[in-house]
Amino acid sequence: MAATVVPCKYKTGRVLGEGTYATVRGMFFIESGKRYAVKVISKKLMQGKENMIRNEIAVLGQISVGHANILTLTDYFETLNNLYLVTELAEGGELFDRICRKGSYYEHDAAQLVRTICQGVAYLHSKEIVHRDLKPENLLFKTEAEDSELLIADFGLSKIIDKEKFDLLTTTCGTPGYMAPEILQKSGHGKPVDMWAIGVITFFLLSGYTPFDRQNTVDEMHAIIKSEYSFEPPEAWDGISDSARAFVRALLIANPNERMTAVQALDHPWLTQYQQKQPAAPTAAATTESATMPQHDLLPNMKARMQARRRFRNAIQAVKAANKFRGLQDELMRRPQPEDVSHVLASPPH
Repeated sequence: MAATVVPCKYKTGRVLGEGTYATVRGMFFIESGKRYAVKVISKKLMQGKENMIRNEIAVLGQISVGHANILTLTDYFETLNNLYLVTELAEGGELFDRICRKGSYYEHDAAQLVRTICQGVAYLHSKEIVHRDLKPENLLFKTEAEDSELLIADFGLSKIIDKEKFDLLTTTCGTPGYMAPEILQKSGHGKPVDMWAIGVITFFLLSGYTPFDRQNTVDEMHAIIKSEYSFEPPEAWDGISDSARAFVRALLIANPNERMTAVQALDHPWLTQYQQKQPAAPTAAATTESATMPQHDLLPNMKARMQARRRFRNAIQAVKAANKFRGLQDELMRRPQPEDVSHVLASPPH
């Protein structure tokens, strides 16, 4: 069947972010002026990997508009050179950037954020979907408002599990510092990898650094496989409750079968004591140790550690950029030129 040419309903705007295969831009619906984000995926760069795009669309099609903490896919279409995935626009910034802009940040704030993430992941898992790339950069606030919803984004590596076939996924994927042991060992993985990532995120939310940071990648991988970490240095953890530490321990377990599920995590005492958004203080009904001990502001320590981490990573990136300058030039030459999408090639928008 011949492709159909239809007028485009959108106009693209400025670049919001760039990846290996795609660029994220602002976009607005011409008729109403409503703003969205659009992931522009190069067909040339994705040649041979088209199944990744089909998978992302399939995943987003199952979960969009299903949960308040999941980034919604509103449309998708294609042109001769690119594929376009249109989603709601998250304008509130990434998780850790938002924390650093706060005036103060306490353990109960961290617990509420983790609870929100667990709620979103519990929904995904109920749909037999594994995200497989949970990390701070993929956790976005919908708006700048203080009570903005936190959204789980970027489902490019997500997978739908076939329960009847008892599927175990085997592809090595994700971001190194957040990968579960079973991914590195290629022993087959499923929903527990998301819970491991939540454990790493929680550790970071409480201390300002990740549990498996090492001098090199090999040492980091060994630490992950053996689940070797500690609540050190003391100045980062002295004010953190035993309940919070127990929550982390229940997730950073090397054996995926022994890890908490998302539903179990939501019932953990560390999360159940903070049911309301940003409580002024723990409720009188809370009886756990973390609810009764005084809490101190985690923000100064968090900012200091995050700034040191950012400087270190920037230095590494500078070295890599210098070493790969010629390769980057070649990649830039292969990137498609900006395209006129005043007319869209292929099926009409949904």
